[in-house]
Amino acid sequence: MKSKIFIPALAVFLLFIMGAYFLINPSYEKSLRAKYYYEVGEYKEAYSLSKEAFSLDIYNRMAATIMAQSQTSLKYVAYIEDAQKYMQIIDEIALKEKISDGDRAKISMMCNIMLSAYIKLAPSVITDEDLVKQAAEYYGKFEKLLEKVNTN
Repeated sequence: MKSKIFIPALAVFLLFIMGAYFLINPSYEKSLRAKYYYEVGEYKEAYSLSKEAFSLDIYNRMAATIMAQSQTSLKYVAYIEDAQKYMQIIDEIALKEKISDGDRAKISMMCNIMLSAYIKLAPSVITDEDLVKQAAEYYGKFEKLLEKVNTN
């Protein structure tokens, strides 16, 4: 009868000890905060906190994972920001009555830059699906735009 109570009680006690260690240890505390920031899309803050946590404990796998995922997500964010910037420039060029050969070359160069930058992105299972989807949409737009510019 005592073993029926003792074993579950011991398991709960060990879980409590592990949880307390996880919350008290500065490295793991920073990892938990980094995980929160990663989940809400604050990738710079997540990267910074996970890097600090990893420097405190190089065996903290949670910190290493969040640091790597934040870095990947930041690359996606940078790609999307660049894509938006280039699309705005291209839209301004498209408003002109006549598009010169120089403007066509400029558009072609921007498209090639964005197409080659997309190939360097490497999503993982944890990467935010919205970021991956948005980057893929821009890639498709630049691909179609390059095709149009090269055919004219």
